[in-house]
Amino acid sequence: MKGLCAVVTAALRALGVCAGCRGGGGEGGKGLVGVVLPALPEERRSRDGAALQGGLKKLGYTVGLEFSDDSAQTQARLIEDLIAVGARCLVIAPVDGEGLSDALAQAAAAKIPVIAYDRLIMKSPNVDYYVAFDDYAAGRQMGDILVTGLKLDAPAKKPVLIEVFGGSPEDGRAYKFYDGAMDRLKPYFDSGALKIGSGQQGMDLAGTLRWSGEAAAARMENLLAGYYTNQALDGILSPSDQISLSILGVCKAAGYGSAPEKPLPVAGGLGCTAGACKSILGGEQYASVLMDTRLLARAAAELVDTIMQGKTPAGLDTASCPNDSTRDGRAYAVPSALLKPVIVTRENLKKEVVDTGYRTASEAGL
Repeated sequence: MKGLCAVVTAALRALGVCAGCRGGGGEGGKGLVGVVLPALPEERRSRDGAALQGGLKKLGYTVGLEFSDDSAQTQARLIEDLIAVGARCLVIAPVDGEGLSDALAQAAAAKIPVIAYDRLIMKSPNVDYYVAFDDYAAGRQMGDILVTGLKLDAPAKKPVLIEVFGGSPEDGRAYKFYDGAMDRLKPYFDSGALKIGSGQQGMDLAGTLRWSGEAAAARMENLLAGYYTNQALDGILSPSDQISLSILGVCKAAGYGSAPEKPLPVAGGLGCTAGACKSILGGEQYASVLMDTRLLARAAAELVDTIMQGKTPAGLDTASCPNDSTRDGRAYAVPSALLKPVIVTRENLKKEVVDTGYRTASEAGL
């Protein structure tokens, strides 16, 4: 990253932005917005980057879009460089939710508003806004998938058996997904209609480091060998499509889905990846929770424009997203725009995923 500031400065000058001068020119004359995301070429982040850049440019801003190679140190340096070349606002999806305090202190000293994008920046009072999907609501939808797919509201002679997988313990979103899902399923656990066959629950046991499909598959192999030699697994609580597809692959290798008397476990996911869409349409993965990142990028761009015009954003949630810091002597909850996700099944996949342009028919397997 050596010399990045000089490179960025030269690029901005070519666009007509005076480095170090807030409110500089560029497309539409509204100035520079710095957007710092974790990594490429991971599909989700490339989509986010393109959508954020396009939305902000349409509103008249020059965009400094940077990717951090999944390095918190690199991300902090990129933020500092964007501050140095005159960014008027920063939109940041953090690599490490807790590793940006020094860089954000510099932004606050320069009176640059900071918007956390998709993942909350923790332990810093210098986060002004947060734009994301409602992760707890998404978790409840993951629970809804099992309630519907396993017909948990219908009378049953014996408990339905599931296994529980969480996201990465280092990602604060994973806990909200997990809590939302388990809260939704709690009445069925309490009534005895639903049971975790292995008894393994809690993020310390069920978490999947770095959302790894390989790690989830290895754990599922151990669970099937240890707890399901004399009984069948009915369902899987999963927080991502990658994890779901890996787990279902293990189940298929163990004979699930090979005969009507041994169907594949009901499994949801999150992301509506191309592979998951094809799996859903093929009758394997039951459903996925869709968080359309284009809507998220649009909300972030509109929030940038509102605050850059000196207006106060309306309708923000000021209670649900504390970030373990204090501001003005009080525990700080970051004002948040929380979008609602959508459950996608075989029945509504074309409408929600293909007709909206989130994926092409070919990508989705139609």
